[in-house]
Amino acid sequence: MRSVFLAGPFMGLVNPETNSMPSAEQLPFLTLIEHFEKQGLEVYNAHRREAWGAQVLAPEQCTPLDQLEIRKADVFVAIPGIPPSPGTHVEIGWASAFDKPVVLLLEAGREEEYGFLVRGLGSVATVEFVHYTDVGRATPQIDAAIRRVVDRVNNPAGTP
Repeated sequence: MRSVFLAGPFMGLVNPETNSMPSAEQLPFLTLIEHFEKQGLEVYNAHRREAWGAQVLAPEQCTPLDQLEIRKADVFVAIPGIPPSPGTHVEIGWASAFDKPVVLLLEAGREEEYGFLVRGLGSVATVEFVHYTDVGRATPQIDAAIRRVVDRVNNPAGTP
């Protein structure tokens, strides 16, 4: 595995006065980007690419770019968002349609707040769910989920 696409709520979190996501909202993404890059993975992430809201691309630019990067990535990891992030949900759909291994990070104790299609995605796609309270503390579980989901895609039905 060489690359990961990291998705999550973005434009709805950008403060229109500062044109930036608040630091607290950036932290889970920064934590995961650093964690994955320390493992030598290339990380595709719109938040960083668009300077956390300071350099937002036009919809006609970011939409095909996100889709291309999801196609190129070896695994797709997302925080779907509560309330749901419309853009992230589109990206989750693309990843599952492209048969990408998917890891969804769900806030522990709030699972019922996620949409039925998110919670049921494992019935039509190769998905692992990680329930977390702190993304930084959940990185071992995230890594294990990535290994499991990638292994299931690479070795369907336990083929050698």
